[in-house]
Amino acid sequence: VQLQASGGGSVQAGGSLRLSCAASGRSISYYDMAWFRQAPGKEREFAAAITYNDGNRYYADSVKGRFTISRDNAKNTVYLQMNSLKPEDTAVYNCAVFMGGRYYDTANYNSWGQGTLVTVSS
Repeated sequence: VQLQASGGGSVQAGGSLRLSCAASGRSISYYDMAWFRQAPGKEREFAAAITYNDGNRYYADSVKGRFTISRDNAKNTVYLQMNSLKPEDTAVYNCAVFMGGRYYDTANYNSWGQGTLVTVSS
């Protein structure tokens, strides 16, 4: 499966963005999916995950209450609604297919797509 993230951009602190992750080549309907982010000079970190049937969602403490992950299996797409953005949210955001294990561990994912850059200014 190929993944393409989009929707990034530059916003001021307190603003909102909605990221999309469109999948092609295979249906992602049967896979849990996640968003990760990587800030300049830092390691990639887990942001949010959603189960294949949209039954459960998981968030990193740093984004809980501000970000919402969702999916539309009919469109083969996963979303990340980001509200109340902070400068520390500045990063390249990627989506990935979960293969099992712990959600926050990058080793448990494959099919990493091209990321989209989010820049939040103060």
